Amino acid sequence: MNIEEFFQLSAGKWFSHRTIHHLALNQSEHGKSDTIIETLPADHPEVSKLCQQYEINPSSASCGLKVTWNGTMEREQVKHTGSTVLVSVPDTDNPAQGKLLRQIVDAQKTPVPGRYQIDSDGALTLTIEDETMKSEERLWFASPNLRMRVNVLKRSGGFSITSFTSEIRLGGFPPAAKASETASPVSS
Repeated sequence: MNIEEFFQLSAGKWFSHRTIHHLALNQSEHGKSDTIIETLPADHPEVSKLCQQYEINPSSASCGLKVTWNGTMEREQVKHTGSTVLVSVPDTDNPAQGKLLRQIVDAQKTPVPGRYQIDSDGALTLTIEDETMKSEERLWFASPNLRMRVNVLKRSGGFSITSFTSEIRLGGFPPAAKASETASPVSS
């Protein structure tokens, strides 16, 4: 599997359930959200714009994602909504890994690209680090309609958060799997 295939399998509408553990406070909380993931071709204007913000040639990008979410956290009962764009820029010598560009909301922050790696088991590992934090997240598919994520976030002041998220696709198979699933029905 490559990053483009992983992004394509991720496209769709998902219901997410997240458990977050605040290590310093020894507290846990739960959250739920609806997430819509759309793939963006390498020549999409939002992909080009993000590459330019990172001062990377847009022709180096392989694909992008637009992620939109709407959810709540159990303790706060506050709505969390938003969207972001992610862009993959594969390494020329090893396309199974590369830079991951993400939208930066804070205009005063210098954009720092993260890293991605597709492991031999098809899991995607994302590492994002800047002057205030380091995040490592691993994503994998337990089935075409069930995606799992684990994340460790470390702040520069020593504050750490871990989370586990299960995501269930709403409305059937991913676009790439749909044709192959319907082309070869399972006999009983």
